[in-house]
Amino acid sequence: MKKIRKQIIHWLFDQTMVLYCRFKKKEPWNVTTQDLLSMPSNTFGYRLGQLLQQNGFDLIPKVERHDAYHLVTGFGTSVEEEIALQYTCYGNGKRTPYLYGVLALGTLILPDYLPFYLGAYRYGKLAKSFHHYDYKKILPLDFKTFQSSIFNNPLTERPYV
Repeated sequence: MKKIRKQIIHWLFDQTMVLYCRFKKKEPWNVTTQDLLSMPSNTFGYRLGQLLQQNGFDLIPKVERHDAYHLVTGFGTSVEEEIALQYTCYGNGKRTPYLYGVLALGTLILPDYLPFYLGAYRYGKLAKSFHHYDYKKILPLDFKTFQSSIFNNPLTERPYV
């Protein structure tokens, strides 16, 4: 039964992402995975390229920073981790209609993960603000330095499934 509920959420993500991107007013980065992988290996950009390559993804135009959130927070791309990522962003102060929708539907359809989601919320709450950055400008920065500037509090241990 849980597998079916996860498939429903995955389908909802796919459907809503198309609409979300259509109405998003941001300019696409026009950066490919290969562009990222050609950056120095210590950079945020290179690590983002690795994440995309390992998961068989490409950056989604206009919402590229979503994948940057995965990288900086350490959350994977499973359905429950996608929802937990949104809880982390909410805890970090991000407020968007899409985020509210993910929180509501994700919690309603997969309530089994509520303790994980609440841990993710606390993780975002304890971290320094990261949702406001222009991540395209972060690409050439040292990954570890940038990540530790956000999650340098010993209490900000990532919650696990």
